[in-house]
Amino acid sequence: MSFAFPVVPRYAEIDQQGVVFFGHYLTWCDEAFTAFQASVGYPYPDMIADGVDIQIVHASLDYGSSVQWGDLVELAVENEKVGTTSLTSRVVVRRRSGPDEDWSDAVVVQLVHVCVDASEFTKVPVPARLADGLAATRG
Repeated sequence: MSFAFPVVPRYAEIDQQGVVFFGHYLTWCDEAFTAFQASVGYPYPDMIADGVDIQIVHASLDYGSSVQWGDLVELAVENEKVGTTSLTSRVVVRRRSGPDEDWSDAVVVQLVHVCVDASEFTKVPVPARLADGLAATRG
């Protein structure tokens, strides 16, 4: 399953160099992952209601090109691995400067989330509902 989350770069997200400020990529990834999680059948509010939360413990960003104001942008989210208490995702920020242009990969992000008890913030196993939903996305 391929999941794409559209993003419209806002003028306020552009820095003095004329490109998206690096911190905004992580905000976009958080929004995209939340939508991806819902798409696999386990929306974030359901997980919280089940007493489980997730926290980022690692994020890495590799830049190939910059996103500029006015670019068309989408984030492709993929499940890479589900462990006992953690999950690893790959997010590719894709851009094109116009509707007739080809998509190109701008930034590749790796995210590692750890599942925690929603009140104690201690590690807990990845909920079966989330693990099963993510497993179904692997080709």
